[in-house]
Amino acid sequence: MKKMRVAIIGQGRSGRDIHGRYFLSKDNDNVEVVYVVDEIKERRELAEKAFGCKTFASYTELFGLNKEIDVVVNASFSQQHYAITKDLLNHGFNVLVEKPFSRTYKQCKELIKIAKKKGVTVVAFHQTLFGESYLNAKKYIESGKLGEVFQISLKYSGYARRWDWQTLQKCCGGSVYNSGPHPIGQALELLGWENKPKVEYSDMRTMITSGDAEDYGKIILSCKGRPTVDLEICSVDAFADDFVFKIFGSKGTLISTHKHYKAKYVDLDSLEKREVIETTLHDDNWNPQFCSEKLPFIEEEGDLTDFSFDGAVKKFYDMLYETIINGKPLVITPEMGAEVIRVIETAHKMAGL
Repeated sequence: MKKMRVAIIGQGRSGRDIHGRYFLSKDNDNVEVVYVVDEIKERRELAEKAFGCKTFASYTELFGLNKEIDVVVNASFSQQHYAITKDLLNHGFNVLVEKPFSRTYKQCKELIKIAKKKGVTVVAFHQTLFGESYLNAKKYIESGKLGEVFQISLKYSGYARRWDWQTLQKCCGGSVYNSGPHPIGQALELLGWENKPKVEYSDMRTMITSGDAEDYGKIILSCKGRPTVDLEICSVDAFADDFVFKIFGSKGTLISTHKHYKAKYVDLDSLEKREVIETTLHDDNWNPQFCSEKLPFIEEEGDLTDFSFDGAVKKFYDMLYETIINGKPLVITPEMGAEVIRVIETAHKMAGL
């Protein structure tokens, strides 16, 4: 099998611990790292040992090496994503951009326009759209088991303090730009990308982080004829492990973490029809009664093992391989990544950030 040759810009938590980790894993059978870029000498030396590749201190040293590189993974600092990606596209490279795609929707659209003009590919790393917990929730919605779904709650939260560069607004930091693309992307796909859901409500606050960016975000999305979506992205929830997805339907509910799910629903069509009684309800002795019946719930549950930073990463790179090497259309398009930034940018403005 022909290998897809990649160059990685950045050896931080994303470039090394997500992308690099996958490239070095036994699951990787179609990607070869040929260059690594990092401004820190010690990280370059570690990359040379790990990948057996050449390294550079600046991404501009990649220019002219197009024939040796199939795609550049831009895992630079968040505030650098737009400028570096733009430069790479203008030099004829295919680019995979870590999240966030850019700071603004306008910047995203500009990158897409440049890529089309140059005849190259640009895409944001939305691997969680291949995550097992998300795909399982999507499957339940589409199955009809839950009936008419009217609310989708997504929660990417925990309780932890941060004091690094990703807590600063000038660095495009904060919980919503950092973690938000995961649940926001999933929400937009469930609502239908083409529907362009409206941000109805946004509240962002800085609670315990050392920087000036938010570590609490609450966003509500609406779309005519579709469920209401309640998004919670924060670092100040000490009981956040109760769920990641909670799907409310007319027939029942699905609740899921990344490791386990439970569904509880009833077949309403099989039940005796209940007509409205306008008079007082009572028993045979005229004691007042409340509406009460024992519903025949169907309960299902199961374990989930394919976390979004493991199997989902492979699925994303398999998709990218088919596009870059075999010319197939992207399943996750750059337009989807731009829509995620549109929501984030709108929510930030609404919250006064």
